[in-house]
Amino acid sequence: MRLDKFLKVSRLIKRRTVANEACDAGRVSVNGKPAKASVNVKVGDEIEIMFGTKNVKVEVLDIQETTKKDEAKELFRYI
Repeated sequence: MRLDKFLKVSRLIKRRTVANEACDAGRVSVNGKPAKASVNVKVGDEIEIMFGTKNVKVEVLDIQETTKKDEAKELFRYI
């Protein structure tokens, strides 16, 4: 699954366009490397997002095309 779509489906970032912009600005990295929006994400990958002064680091636990709001938390875990 594309990185920008995973960020939207998992509700880490609200909109896919915002996820795209964050990737283009270099604020998102996968497994320690800066990542573009088109990078394929798989189970076990570590994603780090820089929101201003706050960094969020998560591990991908599951990948789904769509999910409900309550189930979105099960797609990742905070590190």
